[in-house]
Amino acid sequence: MTRCAVFGTGSWGTPFAMILADAGCEVTLWGRRQELVDTIERTHVNPDYLPGVRLPDSIHATTDAAEALAGAEFAVLAVPSQTLRQNLAAWAPLIGPRTVLVSLMKGIELGTAKRMSEVVQEVAGVGPERVAVVSGPNLAKEIANRQPAACVVACTDEVVAKRLQAACHTPYFRAYTNTDVVGCELGGAVKNVIALAVGMADGMGLGDNSKATLMTRGLAETTRLGLALGADPLTFAGLAGMGDLIATCSSPLSRNHTFGTNLGRGMTLEETIAATRQTAEGVKSCESVLDLARRNGVEMPIVEAVVDVVHHGRPTQEVLAKLMARSAKPERR
Repeated sequence: MTRCAVFGTGSWGTPFAMILADAGCEVTLWGRRQELVDTIERTHVNPDYLPGVRLPDSIHATTDAAEALAGAEFAVLAVPSQTLRQNLAAWAPLIGPRTVLVSLMKGIELGTAKRMSEVVQEVAGVGPERVAVVSGPNLAKEIANRQPAACVVACTDEVVAKRLQAACHTPYFRAYTNTDVVGCELGGAVKNVIALAVGMADGMGLGDNSKATLMTRGLAETTRLGLALGADPLTFAGLAGMGDLIATCSSPLSRNHTFGTNLGRGMTLEETIAATRQTAEGVKSCESVLDLARRNGVEMPIVEAVVDVVHHGRPTQEVLAKLMARSAKPERR
């Protein structure tokens, strides 16, 4: 039986632990809050993030990282992206020499502009063949209800990707493999920023033409950045690109879309943060995505517009007017 440790009892780590358990893996779920961990262990329900959803009895919960990692074939990392470095530094000495580290995080690190897999390799001191990422249109609530969904598991070592594919394959969850880690990570990180923009459009009362334009041109921006970093352009037409973008930009279950909608309705950043209980990764990652783009000479006007609204306090109407006033150019640029 495949043994897995899942670090993070939040809205994605918990459903992914459920997927692994349903696939027949032995799963230990790590959390930092003793009270929540005790509740999960006793009732097999995570009341903070998945109330009313019973987790498989085979899932064990603990606050002891060493216990979670003991004998683990896969260590799944599902913490907020900007906390990864600090958390992983504490866990790294406990990681076994053959454990594969799996990133569920969809962000770019502030300050370094590094992708999550790059942070994992640096902090844990492992090669790319021991780091995998999971991406795709995976809204947590739907997964928790065991509705059919699919994802991409990516690793530079295809054998490792296939092992992870088998570990998370269930009747309701289908995994596809890919060796394009860069493309899968960028698709997951940038779509959060584009979802903020689409949410703003929704909050402003704009229609489907406006939102489709933002999604399509957002995908073009993502692809441009991916090409500059060596990604396969076909990745962005798949689950980790277009698939994840559509789900995150269109669903009221999306935290980033909801956050953007509140901004578009005129709420301040502080008011929106107060109203949004869970982490909207795009709020912090928009700055680091723009930083990464500028380091590589890539123009990303929608990402820049989101940064202007979220971090510089510019009104959404003003930023929209600036986007529309940009000089005309061929579509494929």
